[in-house]
Amino acid sequence: MVSYSKAFFLLLMTALISQVLSATECIPFQEARQHIGATRCVTGKVVRVEEGDKGVTYLDFCEDYRVCPFTVVVFRSDLGHVGDVRQLSGKTVEIHGELKEYDGRAEIVLSRPKQLTGDAALIPPLPKTYDVERKGHYSAGKFSRPKASRKTRQKRQSQPVGFEDPSDAQN
Repeated sequence: MVSYSKAFFLLLMTALISQVLSATECIPFQEARQHIGATRCVTGKVVRVEEGDKGVTYLDFCEDYRVCPFTVVVFRSDLGHVGDVRQLSGKTVEIHGELKEYDGRAEIVLSRPKQLTGDAALIPPLPKTYDVERKGHYSAGKFSRPKASRKTRQKRQSQPVGFEDPSDAQN
């Protein structure tokens, strides 16, 4: 009887481990469209990171994003939580999330840093001076001497205008 319970335990553990491993197995980004509606891990090399309208950031996996079957979207409100995704350009990433269909392509919305695994999980936070409202026109600035303050002239006051009360003249 002891051998049956031991065998059952080993079988149960093997089934659980295989489920965990299959759930974490990433699919290539080319196959993402076939899994819309499911929560999956998708892997691929980020060709470029683009900033679109209203501060939305896109991770492109193809040279021409219009014909690419998959993209990753980071909304402006989530960018501070996720980190500096610009660092992912040229790197192979693994992203976990629900695959949704948008404009004929599969996409994952990246909203938490835990959705990234592997080397991509080590991205730094956004610089404190990064302004999302400027839509990607971030610059560290350039050195220049402080401008001299402008001296302002006081306005001349005109001579006071005399005011005569007509009732005083009649008395």
